[in-house]
Amino acid sequence: MKILHIASEALPFAASGGLADVVGALPAALKKASPEDDVRVILPLYGTTSSAWREKLTFLFHRTVSLNWRNQYCGVFTATVHGVVFYLLDNEYYFKRPTLYGEFDDGERFAFFCRAAVAILPDLGFFPDVLHAHDWQAALSVLYLKRKYADADGYRNVKTVFTIHNVQYQGKYGYELMNDVFDLLPSDFELVEYDGCLNLMKGAILAADKVTTVSPRYAEELLEPQYAFGLDPILRMCAGKLTGILNGIDRELYSPSKSPELPASFHVNRMAGKTVCKRELQEQLGLPTEAETPLIAMVTRLVDAKGLDLLTLAAEPLLEEDVQLVVLGKGDFYYEEFFRRLAERHSDKCRAVLRFDQVLAKRIYAGADIFLMPSRTEPCGLAQMICSRFGTVPVVHETGGLRDSIRDAGCEGGGNGFTFAAYNAWDMLYAVRNALDLYRDADAWRKLVRRVMLTDFSWDVSAKKYLELYQSLL
Repeated sequence: MKILHIASEALPFAASGGLADVVGALPAALKKASPEDDVRVILPLYGTTSSAWREKLTFLFHRTVSLNWRNQYCGVFTATVHGVVFYLLDNEYYFKRPTLYGEFDDGERFAFFCRAAVAILPDLGFFPDVLHAHDWQAALSVLYLKRKYADADGYRNVKTVFTIHNVQYQGKYGYELMNDVFDLLPSDFELVEYDGCLNLMKGAILAADKVTTVSPRYAEELLEPQYAFGLDPILRMCAGKLTGILNGIDRELYSPSKSPELPASFHVNRMAGKTVCKRELQEQLGLPTEAETPLIAMVTRLVDAKGLDLLTLAAEPLLEEDVQLVVLGKGDFYYEEFFRRLAERHSDKCRAVLRFDQVLAKRIYAGADIFLMPSRTEPCGLAQMICSRFGTVPVVHETGGLRDSIRDAGCEGGGNGFTFAAYNAWDMLYAVRNALDLYRDADAWRKLVRRVMLTDFSWDVSAKKYLELYQSLL
């Protein structure tokens, strides 16, 4: 089977969030699960791609890509990572920018990317059995394939899968972009028109042969108005082709025994290094180096969707406990100011690091005892899986992928974290206090940490489910 992923970012070449983790790891997991399959990925070549990786790229060819009246250069570079062939599409006008997204012409940039990704397949000599597009930035690749190339040689039998990673970002644009920028015909209007604008995600949902999202629970939630950001009628109409498959994480990338960023390595059967990681983290942040004091952490974007409104209500009562609290992230000014002032008031037990810092994030995952993730909505979530890999016990709100991946320690048979169902600050605080109560029982806590670390969040199970989905199309 030949599988082609089209996405706007993927590790190790470009990343702004969880999408890059998924597109970087899933193709490799597919290749591992079925070595005879040919798995490839197409993504833009951004100006932010590191020089180290640029030096490993091989130039293949260049061609002109047409988008309505535009005729734009497209260079094609390639590299192979973990058995997966990556193609990176070069156009400096569109992609040599300081950031991946947030530009005034994002619609045009990713329309060019999608058209190029589909147009170069004959030049590559590679027509996939399944084209798998991710999120709104790749949505037009599904539409172009179905509406412009469906009858062309090589394209006729290509099946399509579209994955919604976060329904909040749908690719909404004005009608004036329909033909001039997106090169869509009047006959395509009914596919992309929705709620007074063009909606690229809506078009891909309708056009794709299968639609997936990143956890089973999130697939159910997307059928409800409070979660779907207006797309619930479309998703209910397409419910028969919608399925949820829980994401995994790269166990090598997030390995406590193989992470050079950590001051000490450790393993589920050799945990002394985690104590070192906690002490070094406390020293780095200027907190008292108290081994017995539970260290609670958050690594997150500081926005409403991540449950920060709950923490603002519960922070003072939480810090009345014998705890330390660390928050790492950037986001809304209100939350940045709140945590800055909270840390000033409780300088002996609270730190707010208001930046993105991947090295410090990994040290927090490894050095903390409890990881707080009270998200209002969470399509899948990776942080609860990453912290578990490092023996840090998650406390989560039961939504989306958090509900699918974390079971409460008080449930029958034992769980792998602590959960709360109602979205309010006091239920969250109750769950945290349950964790603190168990923390004081050293033997019970060690058993829980071991269970948490042994939870299988690898891509192995998810990759097999995706392969079954692809086979069902063929």
